[in-house]
Amino acid sequence: MVDRRTLLKSGLAATAVGASGILGTGVAHAIPSPRIYTCTEWSARPAAAPITVENHRPTYIVVHHTVDPGNVDDYSKAHAFWAARAIQNFHMDTRGWIDTGQQFTNSRGGYVMEGRHRSLEVLRGGTKHVQGANVGNHNSECIGIENEGLYSTEDVPGALWNSLVQLVAYMAQQYAVDPEFIKGHRDFNSTECPGQVLYDRLPELRDEVSRLLGYAARRAAPTEWPLLKPGATGQRVLVAQRLLRDKGFNVPTDGVFGPSTKDAVRSFADSRGVPSATCYASANADESGFLGADLWPLLTNDPHALKAQLATIR
Repeated sequence: MVDRRTLLKSGLAATAVGASGILGTGVAHAIPSPRIYTCTEWSARPAAAPITVENHRPTYIVVHHTVDPGNVDDYSKAHAFWAARAIQNFHMDTRGWIDTGQQFTNSRGGYVMEGRHRSLEVLRGGTKHVQGANVGNHNSECIGIENEGLYSTEDVPGALWNSLVQLVAYMAQQYAVDPEFIKGHRDFNSTECPGQVLYDRLPELRDEVSRLLGYAARRAAPTEWPLLKPGATGQRVLVAQRLLRDKGFNVPTDGVFGPSTKDAVRSFADSRGVPSATCYASANADESGFLGADLWPLLTNDPHALKAQLATIR
């Protein structure tokens, strides 16, 4: 049987086959590689150890934001290269990683750069992927893109958005990744990354990628675990507080994510050996005590039922 990547590259019509991965009926289009600057071009340091190449395609394409250096107005290539070096220095010198954690970096000016060494070479092959260090406990199945800036309350520049769409579409083609598997970092770890505004645009990103790939229809992305952090209020917080009390933590059941609830979540995470998210963004904000995708399932004996319950609460 011809796989979907072959269909994409040959321009044949894709036929819906449900869960097997093809999204809908439509003519698939070949996506050319965007301009991606190599590690050599932005003067990366050598990796401190051999790069691990996974002998399979990634399951997920994961979107991040860098937070630092912030929403700068310097959209130049020179600045983009500087940002790539700054991220690599932080990941190697502070995190202790062998290289940049993410496979690709996207600047506010729309310049796309290879992050971890060999990522571009292996992406072009389309059958394997370089293992990164950008999604805790999921790096063997994820390929990540750091988008320069902080997108908690502000939107991304047009140049960054356009380059992100093109890059993700190319990745999805090369690796036969369904657009429904375009995710945010918070879909795996308890972090705000890639920022609420950019996260809210992920359905739009999936739609645009689907359009570029030539699909006539796109399946809705699965319901994700909600992210709770200090200042949150409402029924979801109340559910979390009751579950924490069931685990022996003395928290109020007032539906307010205050300091005691944050402390309880952090203690619970520590007790279960779940570290705080270690993306570049966490260097600038304390996200310990956030309750997200890696902690909710540990609070219950029936994660499926809990996720369904949370999905009905707004």
